[in-house]
Amino acid sequence: MIRDLTARDHDLFLALCDEFYHSPAVAHPIPAAFYENTFQELMRSDVYAKCYILEHEGTPAGYALLSRSYSAEAGGPVVWIEELYLRPRFRCHGLGSEFFAFLEEHHPAARYRLEIEPDNERAARLYRSRGFEVLPYVQMIKDMK
Repeated sequence: MIRDLTARDHDLFLALCDEFYHSPAVAHPIPAAFYENTFQELMRSDVYAKCYILEHEGTPAGYALLSRSYSAEAGGPVVWIEELYLRPRFRCHGLGSEFFAFLEEHHPAARYRLEIEPDNERAARLYRSRGFEVLPYVQMIKDMK
């Protein structure tokens, strides 16, 4: 089951973020205050971001955090899968594939975009099976915090 994040999910969201940001799926952890900032933004508005809780048989199994942008290159809206995390015991139960079907039905876009760590082959297999391909760009960032 995939459901909207609610205010009641505060502690669950923070715990899932902490698990995600201390996993091999990311380059480095981020300050816990950033999880709280994200939760507060999600509760304030869905203009920039949207979050879903993924459940398996009524048990929280993970989450997906989306953001939206527009791309002239893609010719329309882009949905960024900022974070997609499944707790290890819930992997290989079809939740990832279920999420991508849900995504395309509920968030139509000209492009779906995500990032992965280069050695996360398990995630790369899932994404390739859903039609994702490598975009040969190098991203550059300038953090202001």
